[in-house]
Amino acid sequence: MAENNGGIEVIHSWSAPRSLSTSLMYSFAQRDDTEVRDEPLYANFLRVTGLERPYQQELLSKLESDGNKVVREIIFGPGGKKYRFCKHLAKQLLPGLSEDLMKKGKHFILIRNPLEILPSFDKVVPPSFSELGLAGLVSIYSQLCELGKPPAIIDAAELQADPEFALRGLCEDLGIPFQDSMLKWEAGPKSFDGLWAPWWYKSVRESTCFTPNTKYPSPLPQPLYDLLEQSLPFYNMLRHRVKRRSSLPHPSLPVPANEKLLAWVGDEIVPRESARVSVFDSVVQGGDAVWEGLRVYKGKIFKLEEHLDRLFDSAKALAFSNVPTRDEVKEAIFKTLIYNGMFDNAHIRLTMTRGKKVTSGMSPAFNLYGCTLIVLAEWKLPIYDNTRGITLVTAATRRNSPNNLDSKIHHNNLLNNILAKIEGNNAKADDAIMLDKDGYVSETNATNIFLVKKGRVLTPHADYCLPGVTRSTVIDLVVKEQLDLQERRLSLSEFHTADEVWTTGTVGELSPVIRIDGRIVGDGRIGPVTQRLQNAYKELTEESGVSIPTYQKT
Repeated sequence: MAENNGGIEVIHSWSAPRSLSTSLMYSFAQRDDTEVRDEPLYANFLRVTGLERPYQQELLSKLESDGNKVVREIIFGPGGKKYRFCKHLAKQLLPGLSEDLMKKGKHFILIRNPLEILPSFDKVVPPSFSELGLAGLVSIYSQLCELGKPPAIIDAAELQADPEFALRGLCEDLGIPFQDSMLKWEAGPKSFDGLWAPWWYKSVRESTCFTPNTKYPSPLPQPLYDLLEQSLPFYNMLRHRVKRRSSLPHPSLPVPANEKLLAWVGDEIVPRESARVSVFDSVVQGGDAVWEGLRVYKGKIFKLEEHLDRLFDSAKALAFSNVPTRDEVKEAIFKTLIYNGMFDNAHIRLTMTRGKKVTSGMSPAFNLYGCTLIVLAEWKLPIYDNTRGITLVTAATRRNSPNNLDSKIHHNNLLNNILAKIEGNNAKADDAIMLDKDGYVSETNATNIFLVKKGRVLTPHADYCLPGVTRSTVIDLVVKEQLDLQERRLSLSEFHTADEVWTTGTVGELSPVIRIDGRIVGDGRIGPVTQRLQNAYKELTEESGVSIPTYQKT
């Protein structure tokens, strides 16, 4: 806590123009323990930059324009109250100012969506990227973080939606008590208003409190579209760092380390919160995409080539055009893993969409940009309990028939599976078995399925199910282990009465099933054939796979 000789604590508010910063200054001025200063660095800003304003000469003649003198005598000078609230605009933080400005006092950043600022911005000065000041706010945030003083960030939308809630939160962040008086003020000019107030403060001087934003906004002038596009990333970067106090849930991640991962989207690597596709992308317009799940074991991607074979087969079956090359997809995968430092215990969700459309609609004729490639790598262990086993129930939802949508196409339109998964969730089971149109077992909502009866391994034909890469791998292992294997139609009762059952999938590997529809499988323990194949699968993952470039085994 920084204090000067007068014992006053300085609260610095940093914002862009037209961000409710003056309303917030009025709010703090109502406190009985706070005095306010309206943009004390403004005269220094005009002197140094030479920018023209209607009130420039008057301001420079009446206010102190030596920035360091302002910092020393006005911002941190003696005062008669406990707190001094200083309203600053980000652009007024110029080189050459005393380090005390950032090192001392309490700081917070007030942001507002530039979409709400721009339509009315040019009443005094023409709008520009520098005038908006959002890049400056990001710089201020970074400077304060480097000083070990990460500032609180408050969004003007919160002040408009629920002023008391927002102000209580801000006071909590600043370590000062909230006062009810902050919620209202008298209309009219204030003694502490800057002399530029007649040009900028007309509406705020008419106000008596924070008011909700208008229900319907003003149109964005088309000439300002490019400026909005430039500014939004800076606003969003800060908005993502607003402390959430809403009553809505803010769930924790299953693996906290995945909060700061990097993903490949299109042709670039981006942080998790920036990993988005266009609203015109086919995956948004109709689930029109194909995907693969891959696992990383000790510096190698298991069955990479087989997964890529299926990815490109699926894209061809759906008549994708302008598809990335195999080498381009591999390069994106490798770069994503390397940037994240993921060389073991990682899972990759690889997606290729038909791409962005020139206009919304179903027709692939609108897809003129080429495919969109997404590489999402996460720290993720097998999602099922492969040591104690899982439970399954049978879903009423039937697996898609090849008459409707061939399951051999590994597509993103997963509603058929999701409906079955909902049934499994409602029954508090790990997954749900799906039957084909004739009532035979197809697979689960997420995995292929096997059973053992009297030493023989059986699995359904891949007619109504995805011919999984892990399924194929396990079939090869069954043969290698010299076990009897049969692919045929299997009824549900055969699974109910099996000696052993397991499921297979990249995300879960080989998962023993101990209960189906309330019936115990075998003796309720993981069977010997299951264990044998689990061990064989583990050995295979350790000795095979495509190496990640630059990875060195330690």
